[in-house]
Amino acid sequence: MLLDVVAEIDRSIPVIFLDTGKLFAETIAYRDEVVAHLGLTDIRIVKPDPVQIEARDPEGILWYWDPDSCCALRKVEPLPSAIREFDAVISGRKRYHGAMRSELSLFEAVDGHIKTDPIASWTKEQVMARFESRQLPRHPLVAQGYPSIGCEPCTSRVAEGGDVRAGRWAGKMKTECGIHLQNGMGI
Repeated sequence: MLLDVVAEIDRSIPVIFLDTGKLFAETIAYRDEVVAHLGLTDIRIVKPDPVQIEARDPEGILWYWDPDSCCALRKVEPLPSAIREFDAVISGRKRYHGAMRSELSLFEAVDGHIKTDPIASWTKEQVMARFESRQLPRHPLVAQGYPSIGCEPCTSRVAEGGDVRAGRWAGKMKTECGIHLQNGMGI
């Protein structure tokens, strides 16, 4: 939905897509569908360093016993070099996702960048209305009970009416991957 807003302004705005190597196949297909639907022209697929993957997660199961380290390796560490050239970054976080996100600011200074969450105050109903009015494609896993989708091993279905992020790292104290954290604080 946020990419639709961006595409209305300029379809050539760079979009960073973090491919952790652990995403659902449906997520990759959805990315491609959205890019085609919106006519986005500068998608930058960022992946973790293969040398680091081999050194720190050769079996591909780091997520099982240390999800914080897995997220660091696959998401947090690749992001800074991907955004280095930009003065500002845009995020699609929303306050209705609760927890640390409930107090999101529209603008923040983060690691030398201006970070904005332009839809932070949007309600779930407003987001859904935008999807409907703009006839936007939807991630196929949402209809299967996944309201918040991350990497496949750490994302599970949520009971109907459950918290939107309850399926992320279910059963663990973890609630964020780390790309929105600075000095341990939610950003």
